[in-house]
Amino acid sequence: MNVFSGHISDIQVSKNLSMVSIEINEHTKLKTILVETPDTASYLHKGNSVKLLFKETEVIISKDDSSLISIQNKIPATIKKCDSGVLLSKIVLHTAIGDIVAIITTEILNELELKENLAVIVMIKANEIMLSK
Repeated sequence: MNVFSGHISDIQVSKNLSMVSIEINEHTKLKTILVETPDTASYLHKGNSVKLLFKETEVIISKDDSSLISIQNKIPATIKKCDSGVLLSKIVLHTAIGDIVAIITTEILNELELKENLAVIVMIKANEIMLSK
């Protein structure tokens, strides 16, 4: 599980959904969508510290900017380490917020020619990020 600390910088509410912006550092802000609101979850208030969590299997890796894609959360990264298995590979990605771990198929690792020291973009869908106090 990837875990980062940050603070809530913005909350947009529509009915029982909240789009929450979490500032990890001055250059990185990630968004998540929750089936909670400030009325139903006491920790959902601007300025509150939270932990942001997402599974290794929810990390998407791209070799280019991919600005024309429907994923909001994009973080520049460099591949730090690749552990290639028969079916799955574990990739450690160095980013400005810390290391992010991804699990992808070995087939796509080879197809994209992903290797150590390669600059990539890490992407995480907003609905795949969880928050914790």
